[in-house]
Amino acid sequence: MFVQTVLPVTDEVHFAQVKASLEELFASGKVAGFLKRVQRSKLRVRDFEGLLERGLLGATTAEAYRKLGDSDRGQARELYLSLVEHVASELRSRFLKVYAYY
Repeated sequence: MFVQTVLPVTDEVHFAQVKASLEELFASGKVAGFLKRVQRSKLRVRDFEGLLERGLLGATTAEAYRKLGDSDRGQARELYLSLVEHVASELRSRFLKVYAYY
């Protein structure tokens, strides 16, 4: 049975900032607005780096993310992708273009 290794966060302060802002983006009342902004930007929702560059994840998120080490950055991306996958299926259907892989 596969068990994913849990890596410790080295920069807890900046990681907590990134985590809080990402979780706020995916709060039930705000996720539709976020997906609409992603759609207008013509990016895909799984393009974490592209969204970060354009400021769609928040200005403070990008700043805190840049201060993280490689391991913590990887964990932040994994957190983001898991939040992307837990969006309600109705919203995923509504914003199919941002979820598509083409």
